[in-house]
Amino acid sequence: MADLVRHVGEVYLDKVECMRLGRQPESWPPPGLEDEPPLQLLDRGYADLTGEFAARRPQDHTFTWYEPDQSVAFWIRRMAQETVIHRVDAELGARAEVTGIPSDLAADGIDELLVAFVQYGTTNWPEEFAELLKPAGDRLVSVVTPERTWALRLTSRDVRVDGAAAGSPSAVVEGPEAEVLLWLWGRGGDAAAASGDEDTIALLRKVLAASTQ
Repeated sequence: MADLVRHVGEVYLDKVECMRLGRQPESWPPPGLEDEPPLQLLDRGYADLTGEFAARRPQDHTFTWYEPDQSVAFWIRRMAQETVIHRVDAELGARAEVTGIPSDLAADGIDELLVAFVQYGTTNWPEEFAELLKPAGDRLVSVVTPERTWALRLTSRDVRVDGAAAGSPSAVVEGPEAEVLLWLWGRGGDAAAASGDEDTIALLRKVLAASTQ
């Protein structure tokens, strides 16, 4: 739990530096940060992060690792989703009840994961996924929630969110938004159902893990 709390605090401070410097810090974490107590580090990181967001407009330009969106809004979204998933980690680690995730936040998290992590990662760094995707062929996976469906095309070249995908999916992941988000992140999501070809489901799991390391 201490490692988790420290990680979140360090991530918050890292994003503050990204916005202030206009680039990725040269080394992270900086010397001495490991000496700060985890809860104190988390509180300081949260205060600095929210202060930085308050001092900027969402549309303001800043450095991000996601080339299509170089705005403060990207970090607001990313840190919201980072916090949600690691809050769940803390609850699971404490064997506490997992607090509900609002459906709109969860749906946005699904979209971020599939587009900004899986699609962006496999298309921009194909060499890192070449061995993993070699047996993919051409498979379609549908990710279905009550309000939206994502069509995920897995090929031996990359993985893309295909809005005009044709054909029957090899596998389907379906359920309430929050449960699908947790399933995709490997945090349970027992109310989400994965059905169809087991090899495709297993491949999807591996791609998700590799995209979010």
